[in-house]
Parts: sequence; structure tokens; C-alpha cells
Amino acid sequence: MISRDKAPTAQETFMQMAQAAGLRGRLLVTVGILILVRLGIFLPVPGIDRGRFHEAISGNNSIFGLLDIFSGRGLSTLGVFALGILPFINASIIIQLLTAAIPSLENLQKNEGEAGRRKISQITRYVSLGWAIVQSTAFSALFLQQFALNPGPLFVAETAIALTAGSMFVMWASELITERGIGNGASLLIFVNIVASLPKSLGQTIELVQVGGRETVGRVIVLILVFLATIVGIVIVQEGMRRIPIISARRQVGRRVLAEQRSFLPLRLNQGGVMPIIFAAAILSLPLLIANFTKNAELANIVNTYLSPSGSSSWVYALVYMISIVFFSYFYSSLILNPVDVAQNLKKMGSSIPGIRPGKATSEYIERVSNRLTFLGAIFLGLVAIIPTGVESALGVPTFKGLGATSLLILVGVAIDTARQIQTYVISQRYEGMVKQ
Repeated sequence: MISRDKAPTAQETFMQMAQAAGLRGRLLVTVGILILVRLGIFLPVPGIDRGRFHEAISGNNSIFGLLDIFSGRGLSTLGVFALGILPFINASIIIQLLTAAIPSLENLQKNEGEAGRRKISQITRYVSLGWAIVQSTAFSALFLQQFALNPGPLFVAETAIALTAGSMFVMWASELITERGIGNGASLLIFVNIVASLPKSLGQTIELVQVGGRETVGRVIVLILVFLATIVGIVIVQEGMRRIPIISARRQVGRRVLAEQRSFLPLRLNQGGVMPIIFAAAILSLPLLIANFTKNAELANIVNTYLSPSGSSSWVYALVYMISIVFFSYFYSSLILNPVDVAQNLKKMGSSIPGIRPGKATSEYIERVSNRLTFLGAIFLGLVAIIPTGVESALGVPTFKGLGATSLLILVGVAIDTARQIQTYVISQRYEGMVKQ
């Protein structure tokens, strides 16, 4: 007999995957949609001279960088799904920011329940459509048109429609995975796209080892050990949390007096997840994009010297990157956790933190603890973002070039969340079996 309180083992999980029709069906739906989306990346956008395009982007990988990885190399291959899930992610971030600023959206999220969340999801879809139209039109008119076989308004319109339709299909596929599959659809699509870029990087490393000899082998081993240590650190910090004890007051129900109950309020060490790094990387990429579009040689020289990880003054880039990550960590944490709301909810439920008075004192205590945790999490994110890239540059081994800390955080976070959801489903199947018996 399996104890109902025991976490499912790997053997039990794989048995449920093979035998339970519900879980097996969800896995097949997830895998099928992921394969379909990957195939769409290689459907070419017509009317483009691909030889000239690849020559142009070969020396400007920093312009695409993270976006190309998130799209599964869709931008560099110029497939119909080139934009991928990026417009939906951008729209989700915009809606999250607006929810904290617009009272009507905040009311939908907090007080309207499931109906309110459905309305917010619908608004997010419309914003995704608008954002996809803007991105595809700008990408086609400002960048792709110079490689077009027949440039002009018709080319821009056709390409924008194709890219927008592909992005909307990917958004629909991600929601289908979330609803009928396993895990979060958008996160899984990014996960698969990042994993798809690994074979190419590993192939380049193998070629480097074959040419470089023993010295190169040693450098590759050191780099792999650094990345493994980084992954372990990410897992520890992603799972780390501060459990604030909570005591519920005694309650009388009829003639029964319910004893006080003890629970805890979990505050995660890394509240924002990967979002602070994404925001910081987006801000630091703006000067480079402006310099490339304006063709300003002086601005390009300043950006390449001070705001580039490979510049002569790369320490300035590292310092600005670290400060940006700390700032956005506090900003995103303030969006996720509102100490005043938490203190009011605890007071309404008749609960309190031992040694802390309800109301203002509780909110100040939660805010103080949250700020300390956010600082530690932000410093960790900054180190994770800087150290692996610095070690890679120092060793001269481009194994994980373009992968970076952001991709590592996404890979580890999505893997943990998906594994948890599978375990939750296995536990629910276990309870169903006990009820049938």
C-alpha cells in the first residue's frame, strides 16, 4: 500500500503515465502540440533573399540574442512562427503592470473570481493581437524589407499578416496545452525552444575540443562545472522560502470549540522569478537597437565599449546590469505581494503572526521580511546573470553562448513546475483509486 502522505516515486509516476488514460492523454496532447509548433518554425516566409539575410545577422547576433532563442531560432530561420509566443508574453507583462495601476483591472482580478480572470485573459489576447501586428509590421518594414525580392508596401503587408497569424496560432496552442495538456503552455513552448538550441551549441563545442586538444578539454570541463553549480544554485533559490508562522484564533461552531490552528505564510526568496532579468536585458538592449537603427557611429562606439558584455569596459555593463536586476526585482515583488492586503486578509480571518499586532504592525513586518528576501534574491539573480557569461568569456569556450542565465532560470523553473503538476495528478489518481476500493 502506498501511503497517501508520501510523495510519488519515479516508478509510480512513470506507471501512471503509461496506465492512467487521463494523464497519458494529456501527455500526448502536450507532445503533439509542441511538435506541431516546432514544425511551423521551419515553414519559410516567402519573398526574402535568405542568403543576404543570414550574412547580415551573422555579425549582429546581439540584436536578436535572447529573442531568437525564445522563438526557437524562428527569427534567424524566418519561419511563419518567427515571433512565436513573444507577443503573448509581452502582452501578459503589460497587463500585469496595468493591473496594479488601473483599479478596474485590479477589481477584475481580485474580486470577480473566475469570471474576472476570464475577462483579463480575453483582454490579454486582444493586446497580444495588437502587439503582434505592431511587432510584425515594424520587423517587416524596418528590417526585412532590405532583404526582400520585391520590396514595397505589399511585401510588408503580406509578411506582417503571415507573422501575426503564426503568432496567434502559437498563442492558441499554448492555451490548449494549459487547458488540456500538462504544465503551462507558454512556459513549455519557451522551454522547448531553448532546448532546441542546445544541440547546435554542443556540436560547436565538440568541434572546438577536437581542434584545441587537452587544454580546451580542461576549459570545457571547468565551464560545465560552473554551469552545473549554477543550476544547483537556481534550484535551491527557486525552492527557497521564508515560512512566517500564523496562528488562527479559537472559534466556536455550535457547541463545539475549535482549537487554535497553526499554519504559515510562505514568502518566496525569488518572488519575480526570471522577470527581473528579462526586464533588465530589455532595457540594456535599447541603446544597441537605437545605435543600429540610427547608424550613429559615435553612439555605437559608446554602446559597444560600455554597454556590451564583450566591450573593453565590460565592468560598466556588469554594474548597470546588476543595478537594473535589483531595481526590477523590487518592482516586480511589489506587484506580486501587497503587505497591506495580506495583513487585512489575516485580520478578517482572525489570524495573526505570533508576537506581532494585527493591522499596520503586521503589514510593516511582512514588508520588512519581503524586502530582505527580495534583496537576497536580487543579488543571486545578478550573480547568476553575470558569472556564467564572465567565466565563458574568460575561458574562451562558446558552449552556452546565447543560452545565458535567463534561459537557465527558465529551463529549471519550467521543469520544476511541470514535474510538480505531474506529481499532483499522480496523487489525485492515487486518491481516486482509494475511493474506488
